[in-house]
Amino acid sequence: MRFLKENRAALLLAAAGVVLMVLGTGRGETEIILRKAINICMECIGLG
Repeated sequence: MRFLKENRAALLLAAAGVVLMVLGTGRGETEIILRKAINICMECIGLG
């Protein structure tokens, strides 16, 4: 119980992060993020 009291803010932020990731995945944003990451990598190594 002491752990929960001391780390309440960290646990709330972690829970909010998980909720936002689930919402983003549900909206199909993972494909957009992957496409952007691939484009950035291709530009960095000079193929794009």
